Amino acid sequence: MKIRFDRRQFLLSAGSFSLASRAGAQIGAPEAAEELQIRVENRSVPELCAEKDNIELDFISPRLRRLQIQAVHPAYINTIVSDRAAPDWSSCDITHDPKIWDEANKQTQRHTFWETREFWLTGYRLPSTAYWRQNNVPIVVDGKVENGFDLIQLWMLYRERAEEIMAFYPPDGYWRARPLPFEDMRWTAYGSSFLIGPVETQERPIVAFEEIIFEPSSRTFVLKFKRGGEGRLTVKNIDQDRLTLDVNFSDAMPGGRPFAALRSMYATQTMSDAAIVAWRSKRAKGWEEAPAIRFPGASATEVWVGRHLPSRHNLSAPDMVFSRFEGDLAKDR
Repeated sequence: MKIRFDRRQFLLSAGSFSLASRAGAQIGAPEAAEELQIRVENRSVPELCAEKDNIELDFISPRLRRLQIQAVHPAYINTIVSDRAAPDWSSCDITHDPKIWDEANKQTQRHTFWETREFWLTGYRLPSTAYWRQNNVPIVVDGKVENGFDLIQLWMLYRERAEEIMAFYPPDGYWRARPLPFEDMRWTAYGSSFLIGPVETQERPIVAFEEIIFEPSSRTFVLKFKRGGEGRLTVKNIDQDRLTLDVNFSDAMPGGRPFAALRSMYATQTMSDAAIVAWRSKRAKGWEEAPAIRFPGASATEVWVGRHLPSRHNLSAPDMVFSRFEGDLAKDR
């Protein structure tokens, strides 16, 4: 599907993209006394293929115990007339991939863990050849243990339609989140992924789990890490503007590993899921910005990752905001 864009509206609002996109995420508020400054390291590399995650931002702090993550519609969301989420393999080597996924689609098994009228949690088992890591993480819901899932989805009933608001891959720990569709839009795209927990590299960045427990009453995922400790990821709020997640950790990350990472793709400004990084440092007089691929790394109390310009791919994908970093003392207040 070809993207159509309301050029007049885009030009009228273009001058305010930088301010509006971050203001829409409720960033720029006066910093709280208990705010913790964390380190963000950039491990991104150039890439031609638009289907390969080449953006990697690692979030590091031995004191961190709590943070908030938001998926927020981009500032230009009201100018989008149509979008496309179909993959673009034009600059990619896919000689080893396509037929595997064709077979996977035919053999996928679907399972519903839990459901109410408003929310439900589903999982999918793929053939053993379809995913790059073994799917042996136990998933526990209401005391019942299930195994062998490659993909978990959280759904919500909204305007009498099923909306997928989060997707999670237990074998490697990747999460994706998005708000409800903006105004009368039928859907919006996923974009950047994120990892929660002790991030390590096994061919690519992952988080390894011993077990995952879902608590339906609070919409909380309890993450028990193979490297030790646990985290809690709670869906705090979702509406047509943003999805908000609260994250808590029991301890510091073992071995000084990152407590979170963002993964995304960037080929060019107009072919990307994440093109710009903006950050706020403690006691700084203003925000700083840099292209994602050249972001120098920073100490920050808040980080925004998104786009100012429209992309030919996943145009409606959300911006991602990492904020409200707190240490163990702030957690106990």
